[in-house]
Amino acid sequence: MTLWNQLQLLDSLYLEQVDQLYDEAFPMEIRQYLSQWIESHDWESVASNVSLATLRFHELLNQLDEHYSRLNLGNNFLLQHNIRKIKRNLQEHFQEDPVHMAMIIASTLNEERKILETALSTQDKGGSSQGSFLMEQQNQLSNKVNNLKTSVQVNHLKMDLFFFIFSVEGEMNCQITKEIQQEEMALRQMFVGLSMKRENVIKEIAKALTVAEQIQLSLVSEELPEWKKRQQMACIGGPPNACLDQLQSWFTAVAECLQQIRQQLKKIQELVQKFTYNNDPLTLGKSQLDEQALSLFKNLLLNSLVVERQPCMPTHPQRPLVIKTGIQFTVKIRSLVKLPELNCQLKIKVSIDKCRKFNILGTFSKVLNLEESSGCLAAEFRHLVRCEKQTDITTPLIISEELHILHFETQLIQPELCVDLSITSLPIVVISHVNQLPSAWGSILWYNILCSEPHNLTFFLNPPPVKWEQLSKVLSWQFSSVTKRALNSEQLRTLADKLLGHEAQGDPEGLINWNTFCKMSPNERGLPFWLWIDGILDLIKRHLLNIWNDGYIIGFLSKDRERALLSGKLPGTFLLHFSETCRDGGITITWVEYSQDGEPKTHSVKPYTKTDLASISLPNVICSYTLTAAEKIPVNPLIYLYPDIPKDDAFGRYYTSLDDLSEKLTETTDVNNQLQKMEIDKPIKPYLDRRIISVSDE
Repeated sequence: MTLWNQLQLLDSLYLEQVDQLYDEAFPMEIRQYLSQWIESHDWESVASNVSLATLRFHELLNQLDEHYSRLNLGNNFLLQHNIRKIKRNLQEHFQEDPVHMAMIIASTLNEERKILETALSTQDKGGSSQGSFLMEQQNQLSNKVNNLKTSVQVNHLKMDLFFFIFSVEGEMNCQITKEIQQEEMALRQMFVGLSMKRENVIKEIAKALTVAEQIQLSLVSEELPEWKKRQQMACIGGPPNACLDQLQSWFTAVAECLQQIRQQLKKIQELVQKFTYNNDPLTLGKSQLDEQALSLFKNLLLNSLVVERQPCMPTHPQRPLVIKTGIQFTVKIRSLVKLPELNCQLKIKVSIDKCRKFNILGTFSKVLNLEESSGCLAAEFRHLVRCEKQTDITTPLIISEELHILHFETQLIQPELCVDLSITSLPIVVISHVNQLPSAWGSILWYNILCSEPHNLTFFLNPPPVKWEQLSKVLSWQFSSVTKRALNSEQLRTLADKLLGHEAQGDPEGLINWNTFCKMSPNERGLPFWLWIDGILDLIKRHLLNIWNDGYIIGFLSKDRERALLSGKLPGTFLLHFSETCRDGGITITWVEYSQDGEPKTHSVKPYTKTDLASISLPNVICSYTLTAAEKIPVNPLIYLYPDIPKDDAFGRYYTSLDDLSEKLTETTDVNNQLQKMEIDKPIKPYLDRRIISVSDE
């Protein structure tokens, strides 16, 4: 069964999360129509190769054409129209940048897998997880909203009945006062009945407003902040955030009820104008109810705007909140109150925080309207660009620590109502060069781990420390967000020793300072911890994704642990771990052999970097690695992948023949020059002129 078909079987909570992954640039219809074809390709690899991305883009268009032709046989005009529109949108967005499309598909598939894994793990736990508890809370809130809607509708029916009774009794009253003035008792009884009806109407409306106020308090003070916190975590690699559809349905239902109550209060005013008396319940309580209903409606609107998708460059979808000057970025605003009278009435204007050294270019105002694909009331800014401007403003912070926010403002004007609405993005970091991206992303991680206040732009003047328990989870997310495998407990323990020291024993409460994480090296080799991790992440994404997902890379290992693992293993047993000295990421191979007296001895290969692995894959290195000693036959010392897996069993499916290697090079630029520089029978640069690779004795 395809991944897409498995997702269709999940509960609505998870289907809403899937819905959140798609937008108009790459709509869900494509995923539905071409699910098998999409899942048959490795989009991570496609995204790293311009030529292959271009090929897959045109194949996708051809697949849509074929689907269109099949629909033509059935005369399905509407679907044909949708496919033509989808194809035009794809060409508009990705014709010049097919790599971007591949990156979107790869990222979306990864998120879908995470959603499926989360759903399955929740089912395995028998529904006793925190997710089940949250589901129960949501069901309770939904019941409250439904009860409110029912009570308001019942009140509406009572109001209509009351109008009818009043009209009939009013006519009888005229006849009685004219013809039988002596029957005062009957008039008094009629008056008492009328007063009781009026009092009951006021009580029912007051009760409905009390329920609405309780629900609104829960939405504004609990549900919405929790969603925003989940969004923060999702931005830095955490679990996908739940879709806003549920929140929108609650907000909208409460807003509709409040509007109905306000209409009922207007009808009451009409009654008062027709007939009233001293101590009339309608006049005594109405003004207070008017104020309460209007206040609740205003407060709901003031909290209704959200940033559905935080600022993000399309070229780096997995690293939102980092914006480069001169590069387009996108952001999406949504209203949780979806009333027909709001459609096309709210014009959202975007601006950057005041007194900063950047301007925004592009379309900086958009109208909130109903989207065809999702049905939500939203405005998406797709072509915003940051540019620098001349300023005398100085700041003590370096560029990767300077935080900015985007402001979104609008005004709603209706009869008896004028509300200024606004929302801000999470803090962003603006960089001027792509090499500042790793440091900027480190700042985004640190801020969102520790702070939920969007206006704390001076956070890095005195950044607080973070607990290892918090940081370890986020570090693991960095790997799971770009691969299928998070960090295991042993890998995290090794990283804890680097940051806290071995004596801390990976204490969850251990504190790590900002400078230790992103500025200073934890050892004498002069490489800041986060920049080292970021280089490894990029190395995995570009060259090691498959074998990392397979679990063949141990990853992080101290020298003592390395020797302990290999000691006692068969000669030729090797393991793969990351270098601690390569700024841009490096991976090395360490194997064990034994001396004549049985003493184990380990050897480590000089680390392979991105430059090396761009020419030959690591599985091919392991396959063809040759160690030559004087007067000895060249031999490959790499026999078993730790703990005891024959190397061909582990890596055989990834070996590339010489013909395939040449074909791979053909897909890159300047192929002939590369082939002239590279001797195919040699292992790897910079050791192309010999079969021996230098090793270190430990």
